[in-house]
Amino acid sequence: MKKYLIPFATAAAILLASCSESLDDINVNPNATEHPDPAYLLTGVEKNGADLYWGNAANYGGILLFVQHWAAIQYTDADRYSVTNSDGIATTPWNTGYATLITNLNVILNLNSEAANANYKGVALTLRSWVFLLLTDLYGDIPYSEAGKSIVPIYDTQQNVYAGLQSDLSEALTLLSPSAGTISGDVVYSGDIAKWRKFAASLKLRIALRIADRESEKAKPIISALNLSDLIGSNDETFEFVYTSSPYNNPQHDHFVARNDYRISKTIVDKLKALNDPRLPVYADLPKDESVADYAGGANGLSNGDANSQGFDKISLPGAYFLSPAAPAVIYSYAEVLFNLAEAVARGYIAGNAEDYYEQAITASLNQFGITDAADISAYLAQPAVQYDAANWKKSIGEQKWIAFFGQGLDAFAEWRRLDFPQLTPGPAAVLDSKIPLRLFYPGTEQSLNGKNRDAAVTRQGEDLLTTKLWFDVN
Repeated sequence: MKKYLIPFATAAAILLASCSESLDDINVNPNATEHPDPAYLLTGVEKNGADLYWGNAANYGGILLFVQHWAAIQYTDADRYSVTNSDGIATTPWNTGYATLITNLNVILNLNSEAANANYKGVALTLRSWVFLLLTDLYGDIPYSEAGKSIVPIYDTQQNVYAGLQSDLSEALTLLSPSAGTISGDVVYSGDIAKWRKFAASLKLRIALRIADRESEKAKPIISALNLSDLIGSNDETFEFVYTSSPYNNPQHDHFVARNDYRISKTIVDKLKALNDPRLPVYADLPKDESVADYAGGANGLSNGDANSQGFDKISLPGAYFLSPAAPAVIYSYAEVLFNLAEAVARGYIAGNAEDYYEQAITASLNQFGITDAADISAYLAQPAVQYDAANWKKSIGEQKWIAFFGQGLDAFAEWRRLDFPQLTPGPAAVLDSKIPLRLFYPGTEQSLNGKNRDAAVTRQGEDLLTTKLWFDVN
């Protein structure tokens, strides 16, 4: 009998190996990329990230209405804050942030050093930090430490997310080096590692100010360790995605090709008029009705009927600068860096002159939008309503930052909550008892897909309501 054992065992082994190979073949996804190219992934993340930040349901469909940069002239639900946890404003940032952006950035981070050098890893870590920052600023506690590692990740506290992002950005700065190899697929900075380092350091500055009202003792050393040369230092170094042509049009342009439901807000138009602000003709177009001889904004928070009755042709569209197919999606401007430095001086974190930084910030914003005449800039800065008020620096910086952030709804929303200026008023048909939203709902799908961890976050943070204050929002 023994002489048959070896052939039988051998046959069994061959059979099992054959089955294993067959099953392996069956379980291979023919559409999956076996060897991901970090260059393609990077290009996709930059484009999809810009679309999320600048267009999409997150920005023009909701947040630009909350901060009263835009107003709805029909279909006014979001402008009245009548939204649910299944609407695009709640689901799009979460789904795009996690399923598309963070997932693809994690792929780059998990590639071996032969497939992706240290600069790819540093860029991916920087971009991932930016995405996580957007998500926690919008929702509060979010999956962070276990994101991409578990199908039911825990929700980290916003406090811990901010701390983790500072560590991630420090690691990114260690990785990013001109001697660490070249990268391809970068359509923002064209592989300029020195500029990526400045963006990473500027994000550290932004995040440090997010925690300043809660953890001033932690914010100060982070900011004081940064040198001016570490940061975005000119409009040429602004972090922005420049759209080109179809199918890479600016999403705000594409929206208005198909629809006609938004206008510039009366709130910001009135503010720009009161300040004789030269950005008004950039931010707004004259109404199509030529009998209206001046710029006119739409009121926020109206019923559908009242919004319609303003007259579609009597209210200004956002300016052609913003609705051009090739309009840039500005994500971190030089002006913001200067406003942040002005605040850092005002808080006593760094030496310097807060008023000088403040005026430089306004000048950088004016230059960004093509206003370069020195006399015009000086006249604007000399107005009492524009001059820096050291005794109420949050008002000075908050109002001018809000103006400079026109179109950048997600960060305008964060800064409005943090600095408490400008003072905005909900519209007459708003549904939150005279309150403006302070966060977004968690997507409804989280209740079924990750309910235990989502519920723990709600218990800790507060009810899953638009009016629940986030950890960073103190006042």
